[in-house]
Amino acid sequence: MSRPPARKPARKGARNLPGARFLAARLGPKAAEDEDDLATVRDPRAVGLPLRAMLPNAITAAALCSGLTGIRFAIDGQWALAIGLVVLAGVLDGIDGRIARLLNAQSRFGAELDSLADSLSFGVAPALILFLWSLHDWPRFGWFAALAFAICCALRLARFNARIDTDDQPHKSAGFLTGVPAPAGAGLAFTPFYLWTETGLEFFRHPVVTAAWLALIAVLMISNMATLSWASLRPRRSIRLGLIAFVGLAFAALLLEPWWTLSAISVVYLALVPYGLVKYGRIKRRRRQEQAASAAAPASGDPA
Repeated sequence: MSRPPARKPARKGARNLPGARFLAARLGPKAAEDEDDLATVRDPRAVGLPLRAMLPNAITAAALCSGLTGIRFAIDGQWALAIGLVVLAGVLDGIDGRIARLLNAQSRFGAELDSLADSLSFGVAPALILFLWSLHDWPRFGWFAALAFAICCALRLARFNARIDTDDQPHKSAGFLTGVPAPAGAGLAFTPFYLWTETGLEFFRHPVVTAAWLALIAVLMISNMATLSWASLRPRRSIRLGLIAFVGLAFAALLLEPWWTLSAISVVYLALVPYGLVKYGRIKRRRRQEQAASAAAPASGDPA
């Protein structure tokens, strides 16, 4: 009697996870190290995005909606609401990354979504709002200035994405940023509107002034200069309580006199740019001295 053909042994994990290879082909590699591997998931119905990873991305989507809704109010001529929504998008943009780190929910998907949202909220939205507010009176060159700002914002974010996995980042390793970040650039771009609202001077709404200012901020965003970040600010212990009180008063001023306060923040930020360059120059010199000393140390220890 002939024996029935032997059945091929099932691959390891195939019983517990039917279609795992198909899901792996569809989903691709893990976006972050803390995500579960498909080979360890027992129930295929449990494969999905965990709630802790959804929260930062939901905040990023809310920031995107806030920035784009500002365009809608700008079309209706409600300038304060339009710019206020872009400022709100900047606040939400500063929250989503910190919540992701707090929940240990960083992922490449979140980084890409954040960059795309920033490009629209802090590049496209400010450019269109300022064009509708002022630059439309100078149609040809005003539109070029708006395009330059939006393009430079996108280029800055593309450069940031390209350097995410790069180990050699001198600015980042020293606690600095490269160029003016996109949210700060959007806030600086609206400075003529802040001053026009409070002073009523049409000079700040002149399309030539707005275009020149927008071009300056665009150049600062794509520049290679080192700018201060929160990581590089180390206040002394003796002034920390006073600094907390100052931040509280600044928040109260933002509620009572928002446009003057935002103007002051813009001026202070621009004033700190030279300070950041000087501070980073000192760090570069110290690094060069340390490298020279480490290179000379083995040579000095060689026998004569």
